[in-house]
Amino acid sequence: MKKIIALTLVLILAVGLFAGCKSSDKGSVYFLNFKPEADSAWQALAKTYTEKTGVTVKVVTAASGTYETTLTAEMAKKDAPTLFQCGNETALDTWKDYCLALDGTEFLNEMTTSDFNIKGEDGKTYCAGYCYEAFGIIVNTELLEKAGHSLDEIKDFASLKAVAEDITAHKDELGFAAFSSAGLDSSSSWRFSGHLANMPLYYEFRDDNVTEQPATITGKYLANYKNIWDLYMNNATCAPSELAAKTGDESRAEFANGQAVFFQNGSWEYPALSAKYSDDQMAMIPIYIGVGDEANQGLCTGTENYWCVNKDASEEDIQATLDFLYWCVTSDKGTEAMANEMGFVIPFKGALESNNLFVKQDKAMTAEGKTPVSWNFPTMPSEEWKNGVGSALTAYAA
Repeated sequence: MKKIIALTLVLILAVGLFAGCKSSDKGSVYFLNFKPEADSAWQALAKTYTEKTGVTVKVVTAASGTYETTLTAEMAKKDAPTLFQCGNETALDTWKDYCLALDGTEFLNEMTTSDFNIKGEDGKTYCAGYCYEAFGIIVNTELLEKAGHSLDEIKDFASLKAVAEDITAHKDELGFAAFSSAGLDSSSSWRFSGHLANMPLYYEFRDDNVTEQPATITGKYLANYKNIWDLYMNNATCAPSELAAKTGDESRAEFANGQAVFFQNGSWEYPALSAKYSDDQMAMIPIYIGVGDEANQGLCTGTENYWCVNKDASEEDIQATLDFLYWCVTSDKGTEAMANEMGFVIPFKGALESNNLFVKQDKAMTAEGKTPVSWNFPTMPSEEWKNGVGSALTAYAA
């Protein structure tokens, strides 16, 4: 009897140890996130997934403008990211040796379009474009009307300039400015060194039928870029000389607190702004720079958000990462968070219809026959190159 009891105990211990080993084989996920504005939503989603599955999901968010340098540092560590992002084909050229071919994975099979994915020269998919967004000029329609103007007036650069300068002329009596500060702190400069710079690039590439990174940027519409930048600087909540220290948070707060009518940013701002304003108090209009048929121009629509899985991670961590991605794009919690908390439109079968006003307006403009402006700033050679543009803007503003 004692032998039977002893043997039973040994078997129980063995099963327990085996179970313990199996639980450690679940692997873990380390996501190096590119988007600071989505950090809190990703942290909450990771926590939910860990509570649901027992799989550890760590989310680290790089400071704005530092993703490439952060990724370089993290990839050199023993516990490198299992999930990271490439912003364009140039980034894939840099990181391809770390990228898992995603073809045939469950989450990629859920995609409704491959238009946003990046493939290697071998035809395999290494970067999955997991969301697309829109950006333009966000408008406080209530303040605009208080200033004696309406959205219907603004159809091109000339009319935007006229409205902005009229608001500036009456700034003291109105109690607000035309534009929130075009901050050039690293948390904000990407809005202008990247997103605003997209406008002259878009028209130049359109004229020259450029479909990939060009050998040379001609600067054909550089004067138009200068004109819109001058408009932002000279009709803002602060003097141009103060822009170098202005942050993205300050710019957002100025708009949210009713200190400015216009705020250049994207659909990702909706979750925060909707806590302050109702949908009938906001709108998003195109960024006009005085080129082309502006009356029929839409918002800037595209992505620089691509998921890449680290092929050098352990087999367990790779599978854990792929499972996490599948859950994000198929589960109620994942799709709800991405649509409504992060403000994404995701090209997956389980995507929710977004409640994001700016996403709806983007779709409405396209349905009306207006031409969306494609995202061309991802063709910029590197994050450092873009930072150089930011430095030039700062010097000019000063």
